[in-house]
Amino acid sequence: MNAIDADGHIVEKNSDIRKYLPDPHCKRAGSLLPSDGMDTGMGGLVGGLEDNDIATRLRDMDKEGIEISVLFPTSSFAVNSLIEHDYAVAYARAYNDFIAEVCRQTPRLKGIALLPLQDPAAAVKEAHRAVTKLGLSAIAVATQGMKEHLGSQTFWPIYEELQRLNIPLCVHNRREGPAGEIRFDSFIYMHTIGRPVETFIQFAGLMYGGVAERFPKLRIAFLECGVGWIPYWMERMDEEWEKRGKVEAPQCKKKPSEYIKTGNWYFAMEPEEESLPYVIERIGDNKILFASDYPHWDGIFPHVVSTIRGRKDISDQAKARVLRENAKRFYGWQ
Repeated sequence: MNAIDADGHIVEKNSDIRKYLPDPHCKRAGSLLPSDGMDTGMGGLVGGLEDNDIATRLRDMDKEGIEISVLFPTSSFAVNSLIEHDYAVAYARAYNDFIAEVCRQTPRLKGIALLPLQDPAAAVKEAHRAVTKLGLSAIAVATQGMKEHLGSQTFWPIYEELQRLNIPLCVHNRREGPAGEIRFDSFIYMHTIGRPVETFIQFAGLMYGGVAERFPKLRIAFLECGVGWIPYWMERMDEEWEKRGKVEAPQCKKKPSEYIKTGNWYFAMEPEEESLPYVIERIGDNKILFASDYPHWDGIFPHVVSTIRGRKDISDQAKARVLRENAKRFYGWQ
């Protein structure tokens, strides 16, 4: 039992966060965050394991053979879509206090912090507090609703602090589509497109904005999209960079593929991805993370780890790295 789940989830409730919010924010009526109102469970036809407690989670980790699970938020990822800056700051602090308290119950659970990117100065302070005072393991961001892409120099002070703290950044988008998208007419349509397309946008923004060049020690992961897209996106961005990069992306000094192959950017795989061997061939097996997505409805608990271990198309070395070694290096636990 030694796998490290680089991306599990806590399913936080309004009541969990509200008790950590100061006045007057704790008195807000109704839901603390906006919701798209979509029926994730299809009227009960699709169900997850979301209403469970810590003891149940630990037993389920034992079934999978998972030693440590890193917990990302669920609804709280909407913090960066909030209009009110003071409320975003207060909410991020409240969530971080909440998840730190959850993880104090067992060393097998590691929490991820949220930052109020609406206020970069406050975000730097909260990153420092979350890591040095609360002991959280990384910073996560969902970018739907943000007014600037992650490569913008507006956010460079945050990356400076994360690099100094030796704490990674996790790009973990939500199911909503990119800003302004209005053509979705079903959950399946939105869920298929929203998260990966928004992630591709931010990947390009970070790369062309020069973050890989300016912050070479900053570890960044792109989660919840699988890895099959990487060779295509790498090739497309290389071609664009070769033709226009010196003028329009001057902070990106090398081909994007070079940063991906030799830098500190990581990617979370799906256990059954057929393209995995080709991706390993293109970028190596030392940048790919195992992620269960437990307890969400679209995971395959309790068969995630066993599916990876049972694959015949990747080496034992790749399995060992994916299931444990890469996560230890990404989160700075070695």
